[in-house]
Amino acid sequence: MLILEDDDRIRAALRLALQDEGYDVVDCASAEGALDAIRAQPVDLMLVDLMLGGMDGFTFIRTVRPTSDAPIIVLSARNDTHDIVAALEAGADDYVTKPYEVKEVTARMRALRRRGSRVAPGAPLGDVVVIDRERGPLTLDIGAGRVLRGDDAVHLTVTEFRLLSELASPPGRVLSRQGLLESVWDRGFFGDERIVDVHMRRLRTKIEQDPSRPRLLVTVRGLGYRLDLR
Repeated sequence: MLILEDDDRIRAALRLALQDEGYDVVDCASAEGALDAIRAQPVDLMLVDLMLGGMDGFTFIRTVRPTSDAPIIVLSARNDTHDIVAALEAGADDYVTKPYEVKEVTARMRALRRRGSRVAPGAPLGDVVVIDRERGPLTLDIGAGRVLRGDDAVHLTVTEFRLLSELASPPGRVLSRQGLLESVWDRGFFGDERIVDVHMRRLRTKIEQDPSRPRLLVTVRGLGYRLDLR
């Protein structure tokens, strides 16, 4: 796993605490150094500060997301709702505000690892094919943990895949935001249902032709979301 934190004391304390729990840790003080580290050796989880010298944490997350689906937890003193939503829209999976207890961070890490499998709990194995008239069929192979547009893979993070799998099991039913929080995130994420909306917007940019006018991932006003097979 990777720690990206430019405060030497915080980084050292977090590294030692995680190593004591048995984690293999790579720690970096700059985003540029972290990018070099994960190019040399991919990691399975990242802890990222936002306020860094040089490249900031938002840019780092946007840079790594196209090639990595490793869970990302932001650890930041910035607690404004705008910053939280911006980090999640950039590609983060969770957000913990400073000051924090290491046990809170490790609890979040364990929760992410529990849902690290791309197969949603209780989801049927096999293919779900969405007929998209504009862009061709979209195949959700739940058993193999992948999404295809024709023969081309669609890169989704673990959270995005779990969200799409839940909506597809079975498709056509309306799922509330709270229901999606409980099934995809295990428990209420910040106690705030807007996290579902943020991830839904990200997912739409990857599978809808016009994310501002979705035809597949449909909002049902006052109720939640539905996946239409069309």
